[in-house]
Amino acid sequence: MLTQFKQSVEFIKSRTSVEPTIGIILGTGLGGLVKEINVIDEIPYQDIPNFPVSTVESHSGKLIFGELGGKKVVAMQGRFHYYEGYNMQQVTFPVRVMKLLGIQRLFVSNASGGVNPDFEVGEIMIQNDHINLFPAHPLIGKNFDELGPRFPDMSEPYDPEMIGLAQKIAAENNIKVSVGTYAGLTGPTLETPAEYKYVRVIGADAVGMSTVPEVIVARHMEIPCFAISIITDLGVPGKIHKVSLQDVIDVANRQEPKMTLIMRELIARI
Repeated sequence: MLTQFKQSVEFIKSRTSVEPTIGIILGTGLGGLVKEINVIDEIPYQDIPNFPVSTVESHSGKLIFGELGGKKVVAMQGRFHYYEGYNMQQVTFPVRVMKLLGIQRLFVSNASGGVNPDFEVGEIMIQNDHINLFPAHPLIGKNFDELGPRFPDMSEPYDPEMIGLAQKIAAENNIKVSVGTYAGLTGPTLETPAEYKYVRVIGADAVGMSTVPEVIVARHMEIPCFAISIITDLGVPGKIHKVSLQDVIDVANRQEPKMTLIMRELIARI
């Protein structure tokens, strides 16, 4: 795997001169942040050796290199999910590659279902913790000591300094945000009412199908992380309705400008 990481990095460096310090992973319906980036280079995933290819129609599948908020960035326009049939090492492969490209911080967005009864559809939730409910773990197997320790600490999966600054930015711009815990499940089905209830009982505020593996791998490499969710549907008793992918995308698109503002300003100020 280490050889594959390095092969991918060598190829990417042959296609762009950008040396990113910020990594960004964009979730379902949340690719609009790319419009804020002064794009210098784009590399389709299928061109990169060893890289998985996104199979989800709402994920376009390319690495974007450029400048945002005065910082050099690399953005994944389209991420990989466990439910696509990839193993956890493949799902998190791009995070390893971004670290070897030089990123110092990772920003992640996702669309998720809200289980906190105080949430509304369209709620913006900054993640301060997560619960890993995936059946596989991205660090199982041989540990690469060059990248991180065998038993990484996870007492601060999301960076408190960036959380506080994001809350300040939201307040300055009259954007309502919540802070909460995200539970990661495999999908691709949305949860049943009993599953929503279970996720709430064990301490989560929202549930989704991504983010947790990427953050685990980033923290293994001591990359500070910031993650933000848009609540696109509710798993709260009495508020559960049938939801389609288009419903999720529509809500994400409506709230995306607020999320984009927070992310852009946060990147500029750190």
